[in-house]
Amino acid sequence: MNKAEFIKVMSDKAGFTQKDAGIAFEAMVATVVEALKKGDKISIAGFGSFELKKKAESKKFNPLTKKEVKVPAKSVPSFKFGNSFKQIFNA
Repeated sequence: MNKAEFIKVMSDKAGFTQKDAGIAFEAMVATVVEALKKGDKISIAGFGSFELKKKAESKKFNPLTKKEVKVPAKSVPSFKFGNSFKQIFNA
């Protein structure tokens, strides 16, 4: 399912127009981005949590040049599904 299909299904389930569902979806994504940039963690009970994880600087091996390459430290967005959400699929 791509973004447009997701928004269509979401609009049907919520009784919104596709335009309003698209606006709501974009607002949710923007809210998650803003919160993670501030360093906040978002926990949604029954669904999961979003957080920004720090990756330390590391050294990797480039197989083409056979040289070691330094990979700089970075922040990576992460999502972890909650246990109650996972249980839905194993009931």
